Amino acid sequence: MTEETGGGRWRGIAKMGAVAAGLFAAAERRRRAAISAEAHVLANEQAVELAAERAALRTAERTARQLADRQGGPAGAPTAPPEGGAVRTDDTVPAPRDPQPAEHQFGSAPLGRPANPVEAVPWTLRVAAESTWRLLLIGVALYVVFRVIDTLKLVAFAVVAALLISALLEPTVSWLRRRGVPRSLAALVTFLAGLASIGLVGWFVFWQVSSNLDSVTTQVQNGVRQLRDWLLNGPFHLTPDQLNNFTNQITTAIGKNSEALTSAGFTGVTIAVELLTGVVLTAFTTFFLLYDGARIWSWVLRGLPRHSRYAMAGAGPKAWATLTAYVRGTVTVAFIDALCIGIGISMVGVPMAIPLAVIIFLGAFVPLVGALVTGTIAVLIALVTTSVGKALVVLVILIGVQQLEGHILQPLILGRAVRVHPLGVVLGVAAGSIIGGIPGAIVAVPLIAVTNTVTGHLRQRNAAGQEVFQAIEAARKG
Repeated sequence: MTEETGGGRWRGIAKMGAVAAGLFAAAERRRRAAISAEAHVLANEQAVELAAERAALRTAERTARQLADRQGGPAGAPTAPPEGGAVRTDDTVPAPRDPQPAEHQFGSAPLGRPANPVEAVPWTLRVAAESTWRLLLIGVALYVVFRVIDTLKLVAFAVVAALLISALLEPTVSWLRRRGVPRSLAALVTFLAGLASIGLVGWFVFWQVSSNLDSVTTQVQNGVRQLRDWLLNGPFHLTPDQLNNFTNQITTAIGKNSEALTSAGFTGVTIAVELLTGVVLTAFTTFFLLYDGARIWSWVLRGLPRHSRYAMAGAGPKAWATLTAYVRGTVTVAFIDALCIGIGISMVGVPMAIPLAVIIFLGAFVPLVGALVTGTIAVLIALVTTSVGKALVVLVILIGVQQLEGHILQPLILGRAVRVHPLGVVLGVAAGSIIGGIPGAIVAVPLIAVTNTVTGHLRQRNAAGQEVFQAIEAARKG
């Protein structure tokens, strides 16, 4: 037993020695490559200096030859003796600076100026130019990517929605797997349970709206009648004829634009078909992500360049953890927002409080502003069905819940998952809504959070690699 233990220990030491030898060999290869690159650069610099010296010598010889031709004698000949003096055989004609600029070997640049016009450009301007064209190239690439996404936006939004839903349901699949349930069955049960939950919520909202539709219609009619009386007897003091003319103008405008309304109806049918297609595609993608997500990620990694696979293999799980934490935190925040606002508008007496709470819950998936925007529907219904005072109370409730979300819920629940400044969140939501409408506003913040996590992991990985290399170099030199 002792010999086996000792043999295993020696084998472990041998393996550690082999790993250390491999690291030192890699460091030695890098050092030799660096020395070779430095020698190559030095040789190029020496060659350039030698070429410049030869060019200067040729220019000086040509200048001296031109001067000798003007004076009628060869360059370097002795000067004529002065009167009453001896011949000086050691003096030669000096080579004064030619008043006419001599031709440069690379062109017509005068002496004293750089041979290459690029050398005359200041270094900062050259760096700015190099950076500018690279930024322009990145901008063109991003434009092409956004154009492709815009063309395939139905597929893109379906995949992103499937990722968000899978991040919400995947912990349930993992829990069932730990209980011994096969992965296919666990994925199927979780998918069907999620689909049934969404269907029950939709049915409940439809039931609530249909059951309260008659009473709400009556209250809306009463509200319109009160609005008419207010316009006639209020501060505007409109006459019945003016009000009738205004109503007739609205009716005429509707009649003139009937064709546009009909085309809008066809557009609505197209949108409904696209929405149904997106829902089916999202459900299909969600199931396969739950069932075979690991193999799909391996397939994506195999499509990357070889030198990028290891970095992305480490960044992928971190990005998925961030996305999972974001989705679960967002669901929690949206539930709290909908619960608080639903209780508030129910106490005020606004009809259809539960359907409005469900709409606010869905709108709260857009951080910071979603619950406030969708809550304005409750304000309008309170204004039409009850009174102005109750509508103001609903507005105060919305603002209070929004402050609760921004200062307490978001930092406490989503602070660790997102780690993005609130200004970045608002700007991301605005940019996402401009690019992709409501779906773009929903996916903007998780995209920013995942990008922030991936870039942070890559920076840490590069820094750790530099530290390891420096430690190996220090050990080798020591």
